[in-house]
Amino acid sequence: MNNRFIAFEGVRKSYDGTSYVVRGLDLEVAQGEFLTLLGPSGSGKTTTLMMLAGFETPTEGMIQLAGKRIDSVPPHRRNIGVVFQNYALFPHMTVGENLAFPLKMRRLSKSEVATRVRRALDMVRMAAFEARRPSQLSGGQQQRIALARALVFEPQLVLMDEPLGALDKQLREHMQLEIKHLHARLGINVVYVTHDQSEALTMSDRVGVFNDGTLQQVATPEALYEAPANPFVATFIGENNAIAGEVVEIAGDYCDIRTADGSVIKAVAGEGLKQGAKTTLVLRPERIALSPEGEGFNRPAAKVEELIYHGDHLRLRVSACGSNDVRIKVSAGHAGIPLTPGAQIAIGWRPEHCRALALS
Repeated sequence: MNNRFIAFEGVRKSYDGTSYVVRGLDLEVAQGEFLTLLGPSGSGKTTTLMMLAGFETPTEGMIQLAGKRIDSVPPHRRNIGVVFQNYALFPHMTVGENLAFPLKMRRLSKSEVATRVRRALDMVRMAAFEARRPSQLSGGQQQRIALARALVFEPQLVLMDEPLGALDKQLREHMQLEIKHLHARLGINVVYVTHDQSEALTMSDRVGVFNDGTLQQVATPEALYEAPANPFVATFIGENNAIAGEVVEIAGDYCDIRTADGSVIKAVAGEGLKQGAKTTLVLRPERIALSPEGEGFNRPAAKVEELIYHGDHLRLRVSACGSNDVRIKVSAGHAGIPLTPGAQIAIGWRPEHCRALALS
């Protein structure tokens, strides 16, 4: 990566000297990029962020920031802004004083402090709240102030650890867009930690998916969703059907997979796939059509097991390809198809929408 801004090289982290919470991490982040670290609890994403912030030290490996090694540089000398879920605002200070604090620690002049505080408050549309204390603000307002305080000293990098986790759904979605727009306007680097897949896909230039201390895949949201590298990523990002099968034949980019009921399914061949090997077919529920018309579809037999109404769409659970848990997402406006439990129905999907993944 020619314009790399952050680099992890062979980074490992252990707290007890035997087990590792981060294993062999190699990761580069481009200048101006919004990178999200995504994964379940205990996967290593927050530890990775804390090592970048300087609150944790790598057991092995090297971390570089803007071309300089920072493993032994203390947090306050890294020029990094950090935003946590609990806001970490000083309750005895006003909003203005909270923002001024990191500037005074850097010994800026009074006039420069005042200028930067006003600028940061304008960024997050909170200029009218400068004299209030944190206890007089809502959760969303406090999060805006925490974000402004992380930006007020004009850091080269902002780190965010589950910053929206305490907010309700509507406010969280609003703040996701606020942060995304702020990043685009300022052009700063952001490394963001979350376990919320929708949040990661909505906000990021790229997403790094962690599991069990290992970076599984780092790619754009679209690439993660459409071309997952392994079964974990496929099932963790969004909703996916996972169907067991065996590789019958591989021909170029595609392969034929025999499922448990004997159906042969044509699919995109994932990396490392071998003829005769066991595989997992992954297929998004919205990619499955009812009564598909035209050529080139996989068309396995299917029986309706369950129908769930979701307002704007229906979720079907059907038996197909040897599984009784194949999920289908269809518009609530469908017509003319019997969808009662026990009904035999015609379903289908195109080979390019189904991916056969090698088992690790």
